[in-house]
Amino acid sequence: MQISIELTLTPLQDDFEQHIIRFIKRLRTSDFAVLENPLSTQIYGEYDKVMPFLTEEIKKAFGDMEHVLVYMKMVKSNRSDYEPNF
Repeated sequence: MQISIELTLTPLQDDFEQHIIRFIKRLRTSDFAVLENPLSTQIYGEYDKVMPFLTEEIKKAFGDMEHVLVYMKMVKSNRSDYEPNF
């Protein structure tokens, strides 16, 4: 099953930028399609492969910071090729 996930990592501390950059760079090293914009990062792929990868990366991010939020939205389909038609 293909999925699309939108992630926003929000460190609740002063040195937030380095943590966000590190998290995004780790997502980029994956074999999954990763798209970024100023507000979030999207990752696309097979559910059974993406979810264990994200679980590990989120755990690492949580280990690096005292206080952090991760917002995640998931869609059951690979929307990486979405183009607006309006």
